[in-house]
Amino acid sequence: MSISVRNINKRFGSFQALNDVSLDIPSGELVALLGPSGSGKTTLLRVIAGLESPLPGGSILFQDEEVKERSAHDRQVGFVFQHYALFHHMSVFENVAFGLRVQPRGIRPSRKEISDRVRSLLALVQLEAFANHYPRQLSGGQRQRIALARALAVEPTVLLLDEPFGALDAKVRIELRRWLRRLHDEIHITSVFVTHDQEEALEVSDRVVVMNHGRVEQVGTPEEVYNHPANPFVYHFLGAVNHFAARVENGRAFVAGAELPAPEFAGRAAAAAVGYVRPHEIEIIRQSGEGAAIPALVRMTNGAGPMARIDLERIEDGEAIEVVLSRERFEELELRAGETVYLVPRRLRLFADDAQSLAQPATV
Repeated sequence: MSISVRNINKRFGSFQALNDVSLDIPSGELVALLGPSGSGKTTLLRVIAGLESPLPGGSILFQDEEVKERSAHDRQVGFVFQHYALFHHMSVFENVAFGLRVQPRGIRPSRKEISDRVRSLLALVQLEAFANHYPRQLSGGQRQRIALARALAVEPTVLLLDEPFGALDAKVRIELRRWLRRLHDEIHITSVFVTHDQEEALEVSDRVVVMNHGRVEQVGTPEEVYNHPANPFVYHFLGAVNHFAARVENGRAFVAGAELPAPEFAGRAAAAAVGYVRPHEIEIIRQSGEGAAIPALVRMTNGAGPMARIDLERIEDGEAIEVVLSRERFEELELRAGETVYLVPRRLRLFADDAQSLAQPATV
């Protein structure tokens, strides 16, 4: 079941929660709506579900069929909430069976069919031994799996999850999101989940939708949005990044006192820009070379773990820089606090001051 959202708007009073949002979600994919608080991701999910009504205009299509005027029930979506929303007075079995038992006469399954369906789902979420337990007797991760089984019980065409792991501690979140990925690979139902956790979105999803201020900033695979951010917001939101005031002119980029090749700007007149480079995309060398390196002062090193983090200060303007090195390279350099080194960006992305991309990544 594919989902297409076309030119959808939503306001809460004077607040524009969704601003002309358009989005295509291919059938069978697991898609993450990622963004900071207030970006519109949960509102978009609820509009897709039919739990919120958008402003007039636009359309919401399930498999090319308009569903904007249909109720949430008629859209046949399964919805999983952050805080489980389980019935505490019901057993695990009855919680999962609830959606089947309240279906209208004529389409309601028989008792045996309900029992078989529930037991099959409990096996799917690996909790068949807990059928007679109550939610209070389960861990947070187990309760969320029961909530997922309940959403799947009515055989939805689309599965929607709102911050499904937000109420869990870090270790359980990691375990459960990997379990969700494996489960999705088994059932292949079109699924959309909301998260503000960048690592979660990049690890679990087939496609990431990055949102901000009610707009879609970028859509792509995890590799695409991380390695090729569409604008500075996506760069900053998807992990640590160093930024440099820059100027580009006639095939060269002038960054923090260093001159770097930028052949894609050949013949271009001088223009202000900002250069972005991630910590792991910077090399540290001992000697400057042909103006292609940025002088910096080592402030602190942290070699704990598989990668080493180096905190530096640009000599030109005192701005902080973070560099991540492999353990082998870190041990080879034997860096000391207070010494001067030179930084060579291996991959520098330049954006104009108005946040429009000036070029593809410039490499050194």
